[in-house]
Amino acid sequence: MIQRIIVDADASPVIDEVIDVAQQKMIEVLLVKNFNHFSHYVYPDFVKIYYVDEGADSADYKIVQLSVPDDIVITQDYGLASLLLNKNVTVMHHNGYLYTPDNINQLLMIRHQSSQMRQAGIRTKGPGKFTAENKKTFKNILQSMIESQR
Repeated sequence: MIQRIIVDADASPVIDEVIDVAQQKMIEVLLVKNFNHFSHYVYPDFVKIYYVDEGADSADYKIVQLSVPDDIVITQDYGLASLLLNKNVTVMHHNGYLYTPDNINQLLMIRHQSSQMRQAGIRTKGPGKFTAENKKTFKNILQSMIESQR
């Protein structure tokens, strides 16, 4: 049974959607952010914010430390997802797909190949604009996933 949703929140475009779903389902939300993304925004009481030091993987390490098997973690970081899968945590991309032991190696390989291409001076295409429709799709998938696990 899902107890918490942890969001890799520095660049997540779905924080509001996560909070909406969590409020409906009475689930705690943890937002993990770098201090560079500090905000005075006041979230509802069921939302906790963890600020971490500036550093490439500080938020990732904190998320790994906080997560337990009944959590859902929302991240676009394939490396973090692979660490969490080893902890039997449900890991979801903001596009709505789940990271699984069956797809993580391929995703990591694609990331590595793209990095090599960029280092070689080859320009690679980034993700498209994240739309309101993308957010709605994510929210529906998250709701369905939580309902199926309750």
